[in-house]
Amino acid sequence: MEISALTRSVVKRNHAVIAPDGYVNSNVPGWTNCTVNVIINEQMGARLSQTIISLRDGGRLEGKTLASQIFFYVVEGQIEVNVSGEQKTLTQNQFIYVPVGKEYLFQNPTEGTQLLTFHKVYEPLEGYAVPGVVFGEKDDSKAPIFMNDEALRIQELLPNELGFDMAVNIFTYDLGGHLPMVETHIMEHGLLYLQGQAVYMLDQEWYPVKKGDSIWMAPYCQQWATTMGKEPSVYIYYKNVNRFPTVV
Repeated sequence: MEISALTRSVVKRNHAVIAPDGYVNSNVPGWTNCTVNVIINEQMGARLSQTIISLRDGGRLEGKTLASQIFFYVVEGQIEVNVSGEQKTLTQNQFIYVPVGKEYLFQNPTEGTQLLTFHKVYEPLEGYAVPGVVFGEKDDSKAPIFMNDEALRIQELLPNELGFDMAVNIFTYDLGGHLPMVETHIMEHGLLYLQGQAVYMLDQEWYPVKKGDSIWMAPYCQQWATTMGKEPSVYIYYKNVNRFPTVV
């Protein structure tokens, strides 16, 4: 029998690695016949929220975005979505971005459908309109080489426009791929590994990670990663963008 005190999850002042073995379920008003796991939120010092939602037959997510915009990504399965009268069926590796002030309804999922969400309080920018609803999907043909290294590719899922104050990207590391530097920057990250295995360095501490693991990185948390194993490692990640670096 495995010792129940063993886990790869670690929570520090400015970073966290959250493995599925430690999930504890939460209830969210309007989200029914589903299991919700809050991976990242303000209680740990973050300025975003990240959840994993596992839906049963008859699962339903109904609500309205208020101050926060929400990005929904289908990790597994299929579900119907309606946002302010615009309706589509989303399948694995497809997404919808729901801006502030929109009613949404997710329904009729296949059993075991899993969704990833990123939530961020929207910061308006004078002279720029609030973004609209965005549908899209993972598409490796739209993932250009990163920093001239053919082992690294990034696909930007949201438009690179000043109206958006958050970005969501998919980063693919082929075998041998690793970040070309130790990054130290103002952007905060939340991410979920979609495929493979890797080693992540966070503030000079080293963590083995794999498909299903999530990571939080606060601003200025030093970060570096390399793929491991016999297949590419792939993660989807959030970052805050396009706003002044001070609230003053």
